Amino acid sequence: MKLLAFDTSTESMSIAVSDGTRTLAHTGVGGAQASATLIPTIHALMTEAGLAFAQLDAIVFGNGPGSFTGLRTACSVAQGLAFGASARASVPVLPVDTLMAVAEEARHAHGVAHVLALLDARMDEVYAAAYAYGHGQWRRHDDFRLLRPEAVVLPDGWALAGNAMAAYGARLPAPTPGSPHLHALPTAAALLRIAPALLAAGQAVPADQALPRYIRDKVAKTTEERAAEKAAAPPPPSTA
Repeated sequence: MKLLAFDTSTESMSIAVSDGTRTLAHTGVGGAQASATLIPTIHALMTEAGLAFAQLDAIVFGNGPGSFTGLRTACSVAQGLAFGASARASVPVLPVDTLMAVAEEARHAHGVAHVLALLDARMDEVYAAAYAYGHGQWRRHDDFRLLRPEAVVLPDGWALAGNAMAAYGARLPAPTPGSPHLHALPTAAALLRIAPALLAAGQAVPADQALPRYIRDKVAKTTEERAAEKAAAPPPPSTA
């Protein structure tokens, strides 16, 4: 399959293109820089691969959870490229769980098949989801969760994988020989490996239906919300 994949959900920007026989990949700085560098780098890789956007079977992107800005950047770029690929019809878009991509990267690098994927959600929290691999595809055991590091429970025989260990390692379940801690990010190469099974399952969507997946609804209260809370709060006790 001819696929373009990218992820900007973390501080790392990852892009990969497959022409059906070979894969070209690029990793760079994500975060705020991704909005400026993502599109030029995609165009460069597509040119190197000798592909036009209209030739793609799908555009794959990590849709969350992750950085709000990064998810919006990836989604808008996927939509724009899909719409602009052809005058006749847009290229299908495949949103993929970033935590599933973490699990796939851990499987590919370390051979694990049961993964509790964690990504640093900042604000003293982690994004978490459990995945099991079998028959060539990943199955998520439960919905995404937003947890304090101390609330993470690692089942026996499962690997913990992601980028949260550097920030919260001492507050996470201790690694054991059967349940190791593995550093893994949601790479574009992992998205490419996941994509064929998801496409075969009919999970691609039209460009206008591709959306980010936010787990934390907001990171700050509005001025109006703060004012309303202050007005509703009881007055401080008198010191007279």
